[in-house]
Amino acid sequence: MVRHKMSGFPELITVDKALEKIKESINLSIEVEYVPLSECVGRVLAEDVISPVDVPPFDRSAVEGYAVLSSDTFSATPMNPIELTVIGRSEAGQEPSQVPKVSSGTAVEIFTGAPLPYGADAVVMVEQTKRVGDKVLIYSSVAKWRNVSKQGEDFAKGKPILLKGTRMKAWHIGALASANITGVKAYRKLRIGVLSTGSELKELGEEVRLGEIVNSSKPMLIALIKERNCIPVDLGTVEDDLNTIVERMRLGLDVCDILITTGGTSVGEKDLMPEAVQKLGSPGLIVHGVAMRPAKPTGVGVVNGKPIVILSGYPVAALVGFEVFVDEIINYVYGTKPEPKPKVRGRLTRKLATQVGYRCFVRARVMPSPSGYLIEPLKLTGSGLLSSMTKANAMIVVDENMEGFDEGEEVEAHLIQPIEAPL
Repeated sequence: MVRHKMSGFPELITVDKALEKIKESINLSIEVEYVPLSECVGRVLAEDVISPVDVPPFDRSAVEGYAVLSSDTFSATPMNPIELTVIGRSEAGQEPSQVPKVSSGTAVEIFTGAPLPYGADAVVMVEQTKRVGDKVLIYSSVAKWRNVSKQGEDFAKGKPILLKGTRMKAWHIGALASANITGVKAYRKLRIGVLSTGSELKELGEEVRLGEIVNSSKPMLIALIKERNCIPVDLGTVEDDLNTIVERMRLGLDVCDILITTGGTSVGEKDLMPEAVQKLGSPGLIVHGVAMRPAKPTGVGVVNGKPIVILSGYPVAALVGFEVFVDEIINYVYGTKPEPKPKVRGRLTRKLATQVGYRCFVRARVMPSPSGYLIEPLKLTGSGLLSSMTKANAMIVVDENMEGFDEGEEVEAHLIQPIEAPL
């Protein structure tokens, strides 16, 4: 196990090793519930969804034109069109049995989504035809099944439409609706408690005296939880008193699946969170101090199978700690994959120096240029400076084995805002 020494901490653990230890200790069982399709966005499937029908349920036209035997069109060209007799039409919603059968030398006028007549095996687009009375001139050949949506080609009866662990998007709902599925079995939403500690903190909207500060981390974390389609539980803000903290955390563990705290994570006299976690139960604190910047004082405990993530009181460090550890815990519990973030590559506008042995999350600004993207690491990046997040539109993640990058070197950045957004 790779650990790194740090002043104030006995030792630091790597991000990857910390995540490994956390997953080994978590033991959460999340109930399954039926969810109507209209409420499925963001929910996680608890089982594979099997199609009860073929989609589409019949061979249908993908374009407007004429249903034909493909072999009748093989010699058709703009200079030498093929003439076929139009024997009827097929419209969307019509029963296939009501449509005349196509045979050699005949064609059926057909509209998008309409059933393919029996005997036909292709559709000529209307742009490649000319109607003359009850005849149609075909100016281009079509291959077999061209412009035809085959029965079951979207989803086949008895085959999976979606797999267990899928986090539902709008297009997933459309896919299920196409098979007339009205609801699914999904895991219930995780309840995530947020507790802030610090005698200097005031809740949003309260009077703030000199020496006090507004608690900005808790509203931010609650917003992050909502973005993950989980249920936030506001456990309030408590003073730096061990017994008070432990009592509030016990309350949180009683009603929540995951507990997040802010403040008191370091090793000073007022940093009570590690001790508080130890008093709650077994196995207690399993990680304290991570080789990352920002958020190195982050800790994680597990009590009765439930994870407790103790985050820095500094909002940017809390944000990074949340995305590194809480996101990973949520995905692990649900059995989902991390949501991919858009990435760009560009050249650094200045040298970026980081410390070997630490995974560094560097706020940056990506700018378009005639020669490609330029990436400028921000100079003011204190863990308490939320302006560094509002001014940044990207994050550069520097691995532990790197000591930074030189000016002009090409690097990869994870976008957190649109590149053209006002900063």
